[in-house]
Amino acid sequence: MKYEKLPAASIAARLAELQGWSIGRDGAAIEKHFVFRDFRQAFGFMTECALAAEKLDHHPEWFNVYRKVDVTLTTHSAGGITELDFKLAVLMDLAAARSG
Repeated sequence: MKYEKLPAASIAARLAELQGWSIGRDGAAIEKHFVFRDFRQAFGFMTECALAAEKLDHHPEWFNVYRKVDVTLTTHSAGGITELDFKLAVLMDLAAARSG
């Protein structure tokens, strides 16, 4: 399925529905900084998210150090933020809630 880049108003509306996500990369991505109790929880979160991302065929850009995971989501083929990024963001938030 091909996703279209969302207009700024739609991105702002969708971000208002999420907690802790913000616009990054000059408006071409959404980002969030997750903090867990320890490395095991952070890695468990990443494992769950990796499986969800694979099902969506949409893979995050992320960076992990110990208990912290920084996530950037963008749809490269659309040149910016699409509904697919928000689908994965919601799944990541659910995974974080289960990990914590």
